Amino acid sequence: MNEHVVMLDAQAVRASVELAERVRPADLSRPTPCLGWTVYGLLAHMATQHYGFAAASRGDGDLARWKLRSLGEDPVASYRASAEHVMAAFAADGVLERMFPLPEFASGSPFPGSQAISFHFIDYVVHSWDLAKALGVEVDFPPDLLDVALAVAQAVPGGEARLAPGAAFAPALPRPGGSRLDEIVAILGRSPSWPR
Repeated sequence: MNEHVVMLDAQAVRASVELAERVRPADLSRPTPCLGWTVYGLLAHMATQHYGFAAASRGDGDLARWKLRSLGEDPVASYRASAEHVMAAFAADGVLERMFPLPEFASGSPFPGSQAISFHFIDYVVHSWDLAKALGVEVDFPPDLLDVALAVAQAVPGGEARLAPGAAFAPALPRPGGSRLDEIVAILGRSPSWPR
């Protein structure tokens, strides 16, 4: 996966941008599958994570880089700019060999670039699904991307860590009989039939 994770991550991020570009002002207050987050809150979180991971790719582990950002007067343009920023950071030479300090992670230890980018990748597969659900549209990913996303999702630790405040993912739900993407989001605590 190492050599492909940057390309797959960029595909997931571009999908999130395409979905964000469908957001209209009236959509910003819609609920999302992320408990307590509106579409605006989800976009702000996603943009903040882009800047945090981009900083980490340069060895910057300052927790301030992960402080929730305002999206200003044009949330869609702000989100697009954040996505372009992280894709450029991950496209830099040698990024997979770098160590990423990720201060939001409990261990406090830096992660190898390929692993850190896999964290970002699975987030943006799931957050693209979140945004699509909130907007009442579909998001489609190619089978090879979903194969890798499933492997990453299955490697995410479960147990008590999923119940902690601020946990990235809720406890896994029973596997549905639906699509590969449904299986991925269920592993990571989303109901494929949201909002039901």
